[in-house]
Amino acid sequence: MGIYTKTGDKGTTSLFDSTRVYKDDIRVESYGTVDELGSFIGLAKNYIEDENIKDILFKIQNKLFVVASNLATIDQEKIKYRIKDDDITFLEKVIDEYMQRINNPTGFIIPGSNKQSAHLHVARTICRRAERRIISLSKQDYVDEKLIKYVNRLSDCIYALARYLEDEQQKVDYEG
Repeated sequence: MGIYTKTGDKGTTSLFDSTRVYKDDIRVESYGTVDELGSFIGLAKNYIEDENIKDILFKIQNKLFVVASNLATIDQEKIKYRIKDDDITFLEKVIDEYMQRINNPTGFIIPGSNKQSAHLHVARTICRRAERRIISLSKQDYVDEKLIKYVNRLSDCIYALARYLEDEQQKVDYEG
């Protein structure tokens, strides 16, 4: 069986609950950006040597499938898996641990003093875009509050990991 169905040839796609929407629908844009994030995290893992961080990122990639499937389903009764409080707590523990390891720095830095941190900083920005798309969707249709909270914490988590992996903490010089 081929991977093409030809059902999207006129600009529509089918959601998980079989609802058809245009491919530029905010819902499709939301879960598509989450998909992009998961793929970019996969790329970033190839530059990271720390096995614990790679494991954290793998867990996040798995959880992003829950996020995307929720976003790709209008009929709430058809959602099999959901974001739980434990998922958010996991991210918060990672944030706290890695920010503490670098003494909870403040202020902006120039991102990307090496390949591993640079890739995670790009992933962080993709996560922020996903969050903006999800918020736009939530203005039109129901989105689970825990999912929104998870994605918000996720960008902070990716930031904490990226900041930890920086070779240098180059502060932004607004005058230079």
